[in-house]
Amino acid sequence: MGKPTGFKEFERISEPYRDPLTRLTDYGEIYTGHREDHLSTQAARCMDCGVPFCQSNTGCPVANLIPEWNDLVYKGRWREALQRLHKTNNFPEFTGRVCPAPCEGSCVLGSIDPAVTIKNIENAIIDRGFAEGWVIAEPPATRSGKQVAVIGSGPAGLAAAAQLNKAGHTITVYERDDRIGGLLMYGIPNMKLGKDVVERRIDLLRQEGITFMTNVDVGGSGSNSIEVATLIKENDAVLFATGATIPRDLPIAGRQLNGIHMAMDFLRANTKSLLDSKLKDGHYISAKNKKVIVIGGGDTGTDCIGTAIRHGCSDIVNFELLTKPPTERADDNPWPLWPHIYRVDYGHQEAAAKQGRDPRHYCLMSKNFIDDGHGHVAGVETVEVTWEKINGQWKMSERPGSLKRWDADLVLLSMGFVSPEHYLSDAAEIKLDKRGNYRAEYGKYATNQDKIFTAGDCRRGQSLVVWAINEGRGAAREIDRYLMEESALS
Repeated sequence: MGKPTGFKEFERISEPYRDPLTRLTDYGEIYTGHREDHLSTQAARCMDCGVPFCQSNTGCPVANLIPEWNDLVYKGRWREALQRLHKTNNFPEFTGRVCPAPCEGSCVLGSIDPAVTIKNIENAIIDRGFAEGWVIAEPPATRSGKQVAVIGSGPAGLAAAAQLNKAGHTITVYERDDRIGGLLMYGIPNMKLGKDVVERRIDLLRQEGITFMTNVDVGGSGSNSIEVATLIKENDAVLFATGATIPRDLPIAGRQLNGIHMAMDFLRANTKSLLDSKLKDGHYISAKNKKVIVIGGGDTGTDCIGTAIRHGCSDIVNFELLTKPPTERADDNPWPLWPHIYRVDYGHQEAAAKQGRDPRHYCLMSKNFIDDGHGHVAGVETVEVTWEKINGQWKMSERPGSLKRWDADLVLLSMGFVSPEHYLSDAAEIKLDKRGNYRAEYGKYATNQDKIFTAGDCRRGQSLVVWAINEGRGAAREIDRYLMEESALS
């Protein structure tokens, strides 16, 4: 490494977010700018550790060459760092913003001291690459004569399309929504991933020769649908990359009341209205002047919190069923596994700045929704729960006498996703696994039907953007091998 003793000399200092009370007034990205001197110092903390767990299977799913580009950043060789970054990751501007950074959880330095700020450095490399004009369209020199249809334009579909196009195949990506990007466009708010960032990359993919078709529902029944059989007939291979879009519901008493919405319906409508009219069309679920309860945590729950506060909600609380995580790794959560620890994400920080407290309440089970007498939700009744490990398994029990009412005008359900929708797999006669995902072996990605492959959340279940990119790249390699009998794709 450029500075072998850097990890001893320098403390971890992450790039800060913008001031929470300032950023709450807009939908701009929460990040501050990059400083080269600061990033050089932070890159110097990367150790000559021998075995870089950060790029292993417990770290980065796309096997980013992290020590290499850390060293190059330390030495001021940014363009070379960008080349190393793009070697394994098609979209570092996405992962550098939204990935929770499992690489940092597996950082060897992180076993004894705070980990290297890998995510900050990754984001800075790609942002500089675009600013300097180093990131340009690179269409293939020749075409193979093979055609591939990709259904779904989220990170898995885009990664597969990019790789297959690089191999010279002719690619058409089908998206049932009105904009390309899938989860990247409508599932992640602007504050965390600006849509100009998404569209910038999509424009490059267009310049490289990929065709994008929006408002096309493959396998659907509406006027904008196209039959799966048609795509299979017209293409040499088809990739299903539709994501896991069936949300987990909360079927308790009062679920039918107005004012209870799935988190993704709330987030999608807000982003679409923001892009269409800067929220002037009113075609979104407003939290303005409302008491809001978000049931369920994770990134989606945080995004709901941040969005509701920007609307001007009067109060917001967040229910989590599990216990509050520890501030340090527990004994059963050793390095280099992902650290299950207490974290304050951007939405929690904003809620605390706005209303003076963290919105999260732990060990709460929702029992029923309360009717205001006119068919609209007026609140949620909860009980506290306790968790006990019995014979190696966690068991939950309700705490007697803990029933409590929480007032609410708007309830958002953010409890994850169950599986992909099945009208597409039904039409193609694709077999499902026991969880309802499209069945295909990891690393092979081939379904039970000839010519049809699958990748991303619709195959593995709800996961991270970086895992979707991993699967999209892997599926592209296997499709290329299927078409050409061999593949040079990584």
